[in-house]
Amino acid sequence: MSNKEEITLTIDGKQVSVEKGTTILEAAKKVNIDIPTLCFLKEINEAGDCRMCVVEVEGRRGFATSCIQKAEEGMVVKTNTPNVIEARKMVLDLTLSNHERDCLTCSRNGNCELQDLCIKYHVQNVEYEGERTEHEIDDASPSIVRNFNKCILCRRCISTCKKVQEIGAIDCAGRGFESSVSTTYNDSLKDVDCTFCGQCILSCPTGALQEKESIEDVWKKLRDPETYVIVQTAPAVRVALGEEFGMPIGTNVKGKMVTALKELGFDKVFDTNTGADLTIMEEANEFIERLQNGGTLPMITSCSPGWVRFAEKNYGELLGHLSSCKSPHQMFGAILKSYFAEKYRIDRNKICTVSVMPCIAKKYECSRPEMEVDGVRDVDYVITTRELAKMIKQANIEFTELEDNDFEDPMGEASGAGAIFGTTGGVMEAAIRTAVDTLENKSIDKIEYKEVRGEKGIKEATLNVAGKEIKIAVASGLANARKIMEQIKENKSPYHFVEIMACPGGCVVGGGQPIKSSKTRSAVDVRKLRADSIYAIDEKSKIRKSHENPFIKKLYDEYLEKPGSHLSHKYLHTKYNAKAKYDI
Repeated sequence: MSNKEEITLTIDGKQVSVEKGTTILEAAKKVNIDIPTLCFLKEINEAGDCRMCVVEVEGRRGFATSCIQKAEEGMVVKTNTPNVIEARKMVLDLTLSNHERDCLTCSRNGNCELQDLCIKYHVQNVEYEGERTEHEIDDASPSIVRNFNKCILCRRCISTCKKVQEIGAIDCAGRGFESSVSTTYNDSLKDVDCTFCGQCILSCPTGALQEKESIEDVWKKLRDPETYVIVQTAPAVRVALGEEFGMPIGTNVKGKMVTALKELGFDKVFDTNTGADLTIMEEANEFIERLQNGGTLPMITSCSPGWVRFAEKNYGELLGHLSSCKSPHQMFGAILKSYFAEKYRIDRNKICTVSVMPCIAKKYECSRPEMEVDGVRDVDYVITTRELAKMIKQANIEFTELEDNDFEDPMGEASGAGAIFGTTGGVMEAAIRTAVDTLENKSIDKIEYKEVRGEKGIKEATLNVAGKEIKIAVASGLANARKIMEQIKENKSPYHFVEIMACPGGCVVGGGQPIKSSKTRSAVDVRKLRADSIYAIDEKSKIRKSHENPFIKKLYDEYLEKPGSHLSHKYLHTKYNAKAKYDI
């Protein structure tokens, strides 16, 4: 029970008791009264800039901005008076007067908070038409397109980049009518310290920020009879894709997703979880080698390309701590164009590999010069969960009516360990399952390492393995990654093994996942619902350790020989290089 003082107020005739210091907006939610917002993002952007949430307080002149105005004892609030409604309509009208209104062709059509409010308040015509600012569209980044002609200056993206990720790649520039959200000198996002994590896209209420789409390129490949097109899907996609078709948050739609991909025309549909199992074999082996032979510790996972770019730009001198392993989809792409191509006598130059990912930084990753072998790209295209949903809709496929199918042989087998890659702590837990069995030289009964699960930004645990004490840590989000790296830089790190994911919460809330409104994000723990579904996949799996995956065993027996072999290093490992920080 809280010891804080409680106050009582009345909102639209409903009496409500809340802790002192609660805002009117939060108090209203307690009695199911919806006050509209645009700039508000709980615990991230609470500035009261847009004025959409204005209310009337009895006995006071003017309006109160409910997202920042604290509730007071005896306060009488009215949220829906004619004056309040008129004020909100004026806010929308003024916003639209300087907004690119191509709603039908906008990437956010049907999922735009500004559009929803205009419909709700019946704003059809713009009364305050006048001069508009025009901004060039920045599409030079491999991952993000920014079109600030659609920006409403809510500053949610700025707060996310600064407060959540502590990057600060974007900020508000100019004054008054010339204000815009931009980079220093209005340079492209590809040239500044942006990590392409895409959290800004998830925060944006309109279409001012979106992923750089590869849909048309993939359609062209699918229509080309000379190209053998293989698709792989990340674990986090299957627990989010259904949301684009009205299904509950976290629904596991693996079976329908596989069917839809086959109907789209892909020649083979494989599971990136298989690539995750392969990653664990290499990564666990690399960790054990470092642990036993005096290698650079702590070793840090390198599955998150946003994190890798952050490390290259900010901690170039510490890149030796990163695992040399490629991420699962890059490893799997390399195997598809080597082992699979040779085994099934397909010209590797005619294979096109497409990865469906929850992450827009994967678009950047697959374009990196390091991600090829003998001049052949590991992965040709990355599309997001949102892009896959668009393709399914374009093909007129009734997703919710589809029958369930499974991933295809011979590379469809995956363990539960591969599935949990989709959430923060999952890579660490999967790696530990294999590393512990290897170090103990036997199968250990303990499967779940719940110490590294959950939403906490930095999670720690100490394991006693084969007479050794091993300290591990999991960092979620780049602000927490910085804390870990500063410890290492100062020679104060107690850890042996560290997992870092760029996105807070891991891939389940990656920048390419379905976008949720600020209202939904305030009411529901989206991360937990999707993560719970991921863990349920693991719990129901017959195989829960990567090294027990029969296909992985076969792959090493027939082709790679062993983890860390010459061929493994050729196809499955890479190197990272220090990159200059943006010069302001």
